[in-house]
Amino acid sequence: MFSTVLVALPAALICLFISSAPAHADLKLCNRMSYVVEAAIGVDYKAATATRGWFRIDPAACRVVAQGTLTAERILLNARALGVYGSSPIPQNGADMLCIAPDNFVIAAARQCRSGQSPAPFTQISPTATDDGNLVAYLAEDSEYDDEQARLAGIQRLLVIAGYDAAPIDGVDGPKTQAALAAFLKNRGLTPDIVQAPNFFAAMIDAVQSPSSTGLTWCNNTPHKIMAAVGTDDGKTVISRGWYRIDPGKCLHPDVTGQPRQIFSFAEAVDGENRALKFKDRPLNWGGATQLCTRESKFEINEQGDCGTRGLAITGFAAVDMSGGGKTLRFAMP
Repeated sequence: MFSTVLVALPAALICLFISSAPAHADLKLCNRMSYVVEAAIGVDYKAATATRGWFRIDPAACRVVAQGTLTAERILLNARALGVYGSSPIPQNGADMLCIAPDNFVIAAARQCRSGQSPAPFTQISPTATDDGNLVAYLAEDSEYDDEQARLAGIQRLLVIAGYDAAPIDGVDGPKTQAALAAFLKNRGLTPDIVQAPNFFAAMIDAVQSPSSTGLTWCNNTPHKIMAAVGTDDGKTVISRGWYRIDPGKCLHPDVTGQPRQIFSFAEAVDGENRALKFKDRPLNWGGATQLCTRESKFEINEQGDCGTRGLAITGFAAVDMSGGGKTLRFAMP
């Protein structure tokens, strides 16, 4: 009998299709989503809880996250999409708050976080036993992609973020997707055979995280993590959207679609717990005079009036001059 554990994404719900099975062998996670994800697992055994992460898994790929006999009373999961996807995915909701770290980690006592660690929600899973005696859990969207569709939808999503028109993101091949992919490969100096290579998603993400001659690009030249938000005005509606995570030394293209008349930008440096940083007693942020609505958690807001009375924050965005066809904003220390 199958049950479903929901992991929330605003663009698409992640589901873990699971069934009851004893944890007795290799545990494998398979990604049938259109996002490259990073996963962390938690193991409860005899009143002790340990966590381990991050395991990066491309669309349509699987990865063993625990080898050999897995002794556990409960197995738990936290999954996150890469920061390159910006405001679309959000962390899952779960009943167990366990410790994680920003980079690869193994935490033996995961219910009491120490310096450099932070609590995150984990969801209990019961993976399916396979014919070879191993265990598998599938990460899937409500679109219920198969492996081929998930891979193509993952390519489409990164093409859109990189500024190429591969919409809709549906996992269905066609002339529009092929034209966008061909243009991407040509502009990035990549040969067509890389599409089938194991490192293709890594190559696409590297391209998305580098400056572009089209659209808006944010580049983080600070030693801190930066969270950014974008505003667009199409002449009828002003939409603010965030937050996009930009790691130190990386660039990112917010997924701005269509041809907006005006684009606005706001960014701020944050610490490991996403608290705003100050430099010489002043907020370390990059904004301007245009006031738009935001909130602490990820958001998309299409009504900009009365922010305060609606429980929203008022944030000053900078207008971005896109007259040259493309603009790179580089955030640096004062």
